[in-house]
Amino acid sequence: MKAETSDQKNVLGEPLQPCCFNPTTGVFRDGYCHATKNDPGLHLVCARMTKDFLEYSLLQGNDLITPKPEFDFPGLQAGDRWCLCAMRWKQAFDAGLAPPVYLKSTHEQALEVTSLQDLKSCAIDIH
Repeated sequence: MKAETSDQKNVLGEPLQPCCFNPTTGVFRDGYCHATKNDPGLHLVCARMTKDFLEYSLLQGNDLITPKPEFDFPGLQAGDRWCLCAMRWKQAFDAGLAPPVYLKSTHEQALEVTSLQDLKSCAIDIH
């Protein structure tokens, strides 16, 4: 099942832009941080991975480093873009370890979990 991209908006109220195609991210592995009722993890925040965040996530029990081919997951390293769970991003933000975000590729539904102000404070595509 694919999400319809044209009707999805980013946190700026504009059409949602792709997050990453290498590695291909998103719940549908189509490069977008779509919102869908089939994604209880709310993978809505397009972020650039950092070593600190990846280590933090691992300590929280979410290993984003180890490849898991059975889930079409390549494993991530610093510099990769990825659609993160909005709640994990907010948790990392509160701990001072949030990775930088791409607002144009972050789904507007992320604003139900975190504020636009917090996202903007970590934005690397809007100044």
